[in-house]
Formats: sequence, C-alpha cells, structure tokens
Amino acid sequence: MKVNKSWWKIASFLLLVYTIVGGFLMEVPHLPILNETIRNLYFHVAMWFGMMILFMASFAYSIKYLRGFNYRNDIYAKQFAALGSLFGILGYTTGAIWVSVTWLTDQSQSIGSVMKEPKLIGAAIALLIYGAYFVLRGSFTDIDKRARISAVYNIFAFVMLFPSIWIIPRLVGSLHPGAPGSDSGNPALNFKDVDLRLRMVFYPAVIGWTLLGVWIATLKIRLQLMNDKSLLPETPTKK
Repeated sequence: MKVNKSWWKIASFLLLVYTIVGGFLMEVPHLPILNETIRNLYFHVAMWFGMMILFMASFAYSIKYLRGFNYRNDIYAKQFAALGSLFGILGYTTGAIWVSVTWLTDQSQSIGSVMKEPKLIGAAIALLIYGAYFVLRGSFTDIDKRARISAVYNIFAFVMLFPSIWIIPRLVGSLHPGAPGSDSGNPALNFKDVDLRLRMVFYPAVIGWTLLGVWIATLKIRLQLMNDKSLLPETPTKK
C-alpha cells in the first residue's frame, strides 16, 4: 500500500480551514478584559509556536552544515530561517493588534507604556537579530565564507531567542500572561485559563500553521536548489 507523500500538505490545508472556521465561529470563554479577542490565541500564539519550530529546524541545518560543509544544508538553514522570521513578524503584528484592543482600552494603558512592554521589546530584538542574519548573508560574495559565517551566526541567533523572548521578559514586571505582575484571566499555556473549547482549536492551529511554514519553506528550497544546481555536489551515479 503506497502512502501519499503529500498527506501532510493536505493535513495542513484541512487544519487551517478548521482553525479559521472554528476560530471565528466556535464558542469561546468570555474572560475578563479579553472577551472575543481571545480568538487571537489561534493566530498569535500558534504562529509563535510555528516560528520556534522553524527556527529550530534552521538551527539544526546550520549545525549539520558545519559538520560536513554541504551547501545544500546552508540552503535549508536559510529558507527555514526566512519562514521563521515571517511567522515571527506575523506573530508580532497579531500581538500588537491584540494589545491595541485590550491593554489600551480596558486597562487604560498609554501607548508609551505598552511600547515599553518587555515581551514586545524582547520579540523585536529577536526579530532584529534574525534580520541581521540575512543582511550578513548579503554582505559576502564568496559562497563558502558566506555559508560558514552565516551558520555560526544562525546558531548564535537561535540561542539568543531564549533570553530575549522566554527568560528576561518573565523576570520583570509585565502585562503579558505568565509574567510577574500580570493580571489573571489572560490565556497563555496555563491550563487553568485555556479550557477545552480553546484547546480544540489551539492545538490543531499550531500544527496547521507549522506545516504551512514547512510547506512554503520546502517550495523555496526546491526553487533555490534548481537555481544553484551548479554549486551543489554531484550525486554519484549507481553502476
């Protein structure tokens, strides 16, 4: 029995259809402050999860490149980092929109105080670090040198994700869920806040967005592999 190699692409499409339809139409808990904006959990948080997984794949391929200096692995690392950055920008944008209709209205926060939010600052720093990765790649004309230095920098960028997004913002006062001084009733990964109704859409959303990112990355990888075919090592022919 042959297994369709595109099953995960079909799964991505179906999961995202379910995410969009269920995300807007299914019943959600009406928590204080958030109300209907809690539906953004399926987009903002799920995209951040997808970003982390894509960055993790890019990190793994950078290590793989440094172990064997196969140019193909550099292409994989670059494209996964590109899609991770795109998901990061989308996650940041949906988060900023969420802020504008919750913290600024219901909690009467000023725009200036929100812009000083540690979580937003940390996310912006992380995205800028990855932005510098692509600037660095563009500054080299020598392919081998570009690949090697980019791989080392990519490993550094991935390591910096954790203090800038996960560690430092949780050590200081913040309005964001899970941080010291944050108000209760905000959804994150706290099972006391995320009930069954949210989980029924949230977990499929994480898988769907992640698979979509991998799908787009693989298309970009195939395109670049065709364009850079002359730079790839030849595959030995079977006798």
